Order: sequence, then C-alpha cells, then structure tokens
Amino acid sequence: EGAALATGGTLRGIVVSTLAEARFFAAGGFDDILYAFPVPGWRLPECSALAQQLQAFQVLVDSPQGLELLQHNPLPGGKRWLVWLKVDCGNGRAGIRPTDPEALALARSIAQGTPEVVTLVGVYAHCGNTYGCGDIPAIQAIARDTTNAVLSFVT
Repeated sequence: EGAALATGGTLRGIVVSTLAEARFFAAGGFDDILYAFPVPGWRLPECSALAQQLQAFQVLVDSPQGLELLQHNPLPGGKRWLVWLKVDCGNGRAGIRPTDPEALALARSIAQGTPEVVTLVGVYAHCGNTYGCGDIPAIQAIARDTTNAVLSFVT
C-alpha cells in the first residue's frame, strides 16, 4: 500500500535492492522496477524472467564484464535489457568511480555496443555513505558532492 501511495497509484518507477522485493512488487502489479544492484551472473535467469514479465525491468551495470553478461544473454521477443550505469560517488559498495577513465568508455559501450540487446537508460548513484552521518548538514554535503560528481560525469 505504501508503494502504491508513493507512486501516486501508477505502480511505476520504484527501486528495489533485492530480487525478492522485485518479485513481490511485480506480483502486486508494478511493471516498472529498477533492481539497484549490479546483476550477478548467477541471478541472470531471475532478472531475465522479470524483464520478460514486466514492461520495464531495469538493471545496473558497473563493469565491462557485467555489460558482456547482458550482451551475451539477449532477452527474447525483441525486448532489450534496460541498463543504468552504476557510479560510485563515495559509497564504496558498488559502481565505477565517475572519475575513472574506464567509466566513460563503459557508458559508451552500453549506449553504442549492442543497441538491439542493451539500452542505456541513465546513470545511477546511491548515497549509502550518508548512513553514518550524524546530522542533516553532513547528509546534505554528501548529496551535493554526489550530485556534482554525477553531473560532471554526465556532462
């Protein structure tokens, strides 16, 4: 109910951190879900099933190997993998640093490599490094730094 309220009843545009959450929301009628963790190879069959079931099941990629995994496992029926490039702006958990020279090459590879299999949707950053903050100004500083890093990378 909370997710339906949060989406204004559209049942679209949610982010989950586990495939169990994705399956739960898909069973509840959500059809636009981002799985906010770079797809591990052993989870690819589950991701593929969700991508075939939903109008928009989106995944994260943060390495050339992750991109190759999707490119070598196309979805049937003309569907494409909907991919966000996961950048690490200080969290240190997942993602490629936006200042890493390989980050731009990876973005280009996602966007131009196999457009019939993979579509670049955008750039994704998670401010998990705010979890240890003790006050609002510290959280705001991390949010500003992350926003600046992402905008600089995208530009």
